[in-house]
Amino acid sequence: LVNDLDEISRLERGEQLLYKQNFVIQELVLEVFDALSIKMQDKNIHAIIKKGCEAPITVFADKEKIKQVLDNLVENASKYGKQNGTIVEHLPRIFERFYRTDAARSRDKGGTGLGLAICKHLIEAHGETIHVRSTPDVGTTIGFTLSTKRD
Repeated sequence: LVNDLDEISRLERGEQLLYKQNFVIQELVLEVFDALSIKMQDKNIHAIIKKGCEAPITVFADKEKIKQVLDNLVENASKYGKQNGTIVEHLPRIFERFYRTDAARSRDKGGTGLGLAICKHLIEAHGETIHVRSTPDVGTTIGFTLSTKRD
């Protein structure tokens, strides 16, 4: 909790250093996806990488910070996805610090309640945006933008 609070404070003050480099985003997505897919299989949560996204896209960003964002998003999907079920979120508030739709979640699932807020701040530190959309009984999509390769 202390580390997460320290990180979010640095992000809010604009003091988070970014070490930007060119890298292929799909390679990082696959790395994160493979590492966490077993947890999702155990809960029978269906996770796929969207077809049509195979062509390599080189982005210019802090690879470790983007990995942190991806880890958090996939971990949240695994942690809060109900086995064979759905979740209804309060979308306008999910990027707020400590926000939980159900107070019992903090006891049952652990975590600091700062993960999505940190994701938002990390993406915004890159000068980019993060967004969410959700359709009941279909699913939720969280996306973010990144700058393309720099020469």
